[in-house]
Amino acid sequence: DTFRTSPFHHHHEMSIMYLSTAFLMRNPIQEYDWGSRDALTRLFGITNPERKPQAELWMGAHPNGCSQVEVAGLPTPLSELIAGRGVAILGESTYARFGGLPFLFKVLCAEKALSIQVHPSKAQAEAGFAREVAEGIAIDAPYRNYRDDNHKPELVFALTPYQSMNGFRDFAAILVLFERVAAASLAPLVEAFAADQSEGGLARFFRALLTLEGESKETALAALRVCAERDRQDETFALVLDLFTQYPGDVGLFAPLLLNVVTLHPGQAMYLDAGTPHAYVHGTGLEIMANSDNVLRAGLTAKHLDVDELLACTKCRPKPVETLLISPRAEEGAQHFDVPVPDFTFSVYGEGEHRLVTTSAEILFAINGSLSLHRDGQPPLVLDRGQSAFLPACLGP
Repeated sequence: DTFRTSPFHHHHEMSIMYLSTAFLMRNPIQEYDWGSRDALTRLFGITNPERKPQAELWMGAHPNGCSQVEVAGLPTPLSELIAGRGVAILGESTYARFGGLPFLFKVLCAEKALSIQVHPSKAQAEAGFAREVAEGIAIDAPYRNYRDDNHKPELVFALTPYQSMNGFRDFAAILVLFERVAAASLAPLVEAFAADQSEGGLARFFRALLTLEGESKETALAALRVCAERDRQDETFALVLDLFTQYPGDVGLFAPLLLNVVTLHPGQAMYLDAGTPHAYVHGTGLEIMANSDNVLRAGLTAKHLDVDELLACTKCRPKPVETLLISPRAEEGAQHFDVPVPDFTFSVYGEGEHRLVTTSAEILFAINGSLSLHRDGQPPLVLDRGQSAFLPACLGP
């Protein structure tokens, strides 16, 4: 026992008792350049003296940014707390199914638009990851498409007005918008799509836009800009203008004409499934996702674009705008946002007292006030807004 670096120097039963507590989390902040310099300060009082772009606060056990918890007075990576105590911390069924914490929870603060992304399905991720491993592509190679073998379903919950793009508009609506732009170099593509308004027709049109080059790309973007300046009172074209200042010369500038543009009000939530192009444009929200870095990009980025792989993973079918928002299930002061995957659940609890029973690993996050967590025989754990607690499965009621 002398050589164990683990802070648990007790028998198994003791450690389960010891683990039956909620842990205050210390969470890393990712400073991506699209992040906001003041959102975390404004919403949660998190200081940012150097005025860095604070894009994402991560809560979880992800290797690229792992939360810490205090164990016997020592700061310990959450991944280390979980390692070797999977059943006690994750619960039997979560541990058996996933072998680790299956989700990553974030506060996401977008000042500039994120790249347009498509996430592969579980089957596509497994096949793509295995293929790139077999080809000997380094895990961190910039041209690698698959960082792991997992899917990446996501739910986003707005804390401020949250503008985003999600899913293709219906065929006719896309055509109307491109006919308004009336770019001469796009005319043959638009005509071909008008003559074949189907998934195949949209896939061919989308591919043609993504692979525009040289003069035809420049003249198409110039026509888009003229149209956007003329129709700037329209949310779609106002967004196009905004994106021109952020990503000039990028084919992703056509995305608002292809995708639903939707602004969530605070308290509204949206689910993003595999194969659906989407982009977060502006605002702060909570985001929960399966533990994966698998992202195929479709514009608004300087990073690697693999058009073939992207299109192989994209469902080129319309997503009706009325299906974008999740209607929560209301239950005694709580709202449950049901998602069609087993990797995570998401619930929002209103002010008041709630009796919770924890049977798998959970993270509690205080949104807009403080909360105190009470368990028999233990001093309460108090969280201020913006703080979070990790609850192991063995916590119980």
